[in-house]
Amino acid sequence: MNVSALLTPVNHFLRVDHLQLHGENDLLGSKIDEDFMDYVHPHWRQFPAPQSYQHFLLGIVYAVILITGMLGNLLVIITFFTTKRLQTSSNAFVANLAIFDMLMMSKLPLFVMNSIVEGQIFGKIGCDIFGLVGSYSGIGAAITNAAIAYDRYRTIAFPLDGRLGMKAAICIIIFTWIWATPFSILPLLEIWSRYTPEGYLTTCSFDYMTEGKATQLFVITIFIWSYLFPLLTIALFYSKILSHVREHEKMLKEQAKRMNVKSLSQGDEKSAEIRIAKVAISIVFLFICGWTPYALVALIGGFGNRSFLTPTFSMIPAVACKTVACIDPWIYAINHPRFRAEIQNKVPWLCFIGQETKSSDNKSAVSDATDVKSEAA
Repeated sequence: MNVSALLTPVNHFLRVDHLQLHGENDLLGSKIDEDFMDYVHPHWRQFPAPQSYQHFLLGIVYAVILITGMLGNLLVIITFFTTKRLQTSSNAFVANLAIFDMLMMSKLPLFVMNSIVEGQIFGKIGCDIFGLVGSYSGIGAAITNAAIAYDRYRTIAFPLDGRLGMKAAICIIIFTWIWATPFSILPLLEIWSRYTPEGYLTTCSFDYMTEGKATQLFVITIFIWSYLFPLLTIALFYSKILSHVREHEKMLKEQAKRMNVKSLSQGDEKSAEIRIAKVAISIVFLFICGWTPYALVALIGGFGNRSFLTPTFSMIPAVACKTVACIDPWIYAINHPRFRAEIQNKVPWLCFIGQETKSSDNKSAVSDATDVKSEAA
């Protein structure tokens, strides 16, 4: 590969062919350097090149996601690390999720530049960086959602002695980064699979298009590792949470009947924990919406009918997963009273976050108090 071309990506902007309108015979990949074409699967090269306005529109969409996502995730991270009363084990997992989502946002400027040149502005190096960051952030977010589900289960099912301490939470957070490493590094080093352009050839992911058993084995393995296992873990713990809540409510009704009263209060602490669990379920639902399309595209590429994988169709999952990484922090900040209050104090001009209600303050205070007691224990 021409090293000088890699080190001077501005040359891509100055090339005349990038400024010309598409002709009728232009095919996808015509703006990719010759020495990088081996990484572009022939499937993509049979399609007409997207019009410039399509790249422009996608670039605008990603720019909006970048600004919104960076703001939201930065607010969650800064609020967590600068507010001592929020530094609990449960909130540590949410902060870790925000860090992974920030990692996802960090590669969007590269996509915007790729959209401008309608190709890979930094060639193979840029593609590898894009794929590596996307793999770490995607797999890391998935397993962090599973950790959040596990933490919520222990908190609600065993409120007295089941809460995770901060040391245990940190160990699990380190584990999430270790979990994301194998299937991020192996394609980077091309030991197993590799990072290749997809869709409009302005994004990169692991290779799910190359024919052969090795590709199919990699696709099914990473599908289980980064999607199916976290999803089943999440489903298991939230089903246990719902089962526990139903049993608790049934017990209260029976007790109320024996005492000849209409109902027994669950208490603010229990209500607060269930409320936070609903927030976590919302985040998990977003994860499913964001990563199921990508999982389906990879499975179709490896095992299915590839005629469905048009460049435009293949760009939809990429937009979906980045949109979820953008929405995650806003869902948590809006639904967590204490986080919302702190964010409102730090950035009062962010008026759409909303004001605290007295009820929410009470619930948050009870939840935070129990968190503090558990951390001290």
